[in-house]
Amino acid sequence: MRIIAGSKRGMKLLSPKTQVSRPITDRVKESLFSVLYKYDLPSGAVVADLFCGVGSLGLEALSRGAGFVTFVEQDPEIISVLKKNIEKADFVKESKVIRTNAFKIGVSLNPDRQKYDLVFVDPPYAATMDVQDGSALSGLLDLLGAQVAGDGIVIVRTTQKVSLLDRYGQFRVVERRRWGTMAVTILQKMNE
Repeated sequence: MRIIAGSKRGMKLLSPKTQVSRPITDRVKESLFSVLYKYDLPSGAVVADLFCGVGSLGLEALSRGAGFVTFVEQDPEIISVLKKNIEKADFVKESKVIRTNAFKIGVSLNPDRQKYDLVFVDPPYAATMDVQDGSALSGLLDLLGAQVAGDGIVIVRTTQKVSLLDRYGQFRVVERRRWGTMAVTILQKMNE
């Protein structure tokens, strides 16, 4: 895994010794960020990377000009590697690490109390098999409704066999993309 573009282009990311994560490939990451440019992201954005693992998506966003990233991860061993990657990239001042289960709290507000412009949601695939109302994912999106800025974007990564509902509370699906065995659904907060 590496950062593929921006100020830290080519920087290799450290990985945990265990194989509990499922890294996103460079090709998919490049395609995803190309899509995000249509929404004027991540330049200057306040970003959250939920279920972040070693921080591949959040660090990519910082490298490409995001203003701040909050990383949320539950596994202490992976957090240790994540913090090393943040230090290696010299993004300590532009980031915060929270150890928690994102399904329980979403993400707390960043130090400046700003709402998030962009949120990556990348839980284990098993946790996204049920995407109906009342599911863990639906509950997380409900929590994020209060934490995401108006017109904010939430990216949910799942297996390609899963199709999210067209709407979750304040969020509606604006794009769906598939690459190999994975899918990405882009939801946007609606101003009502």
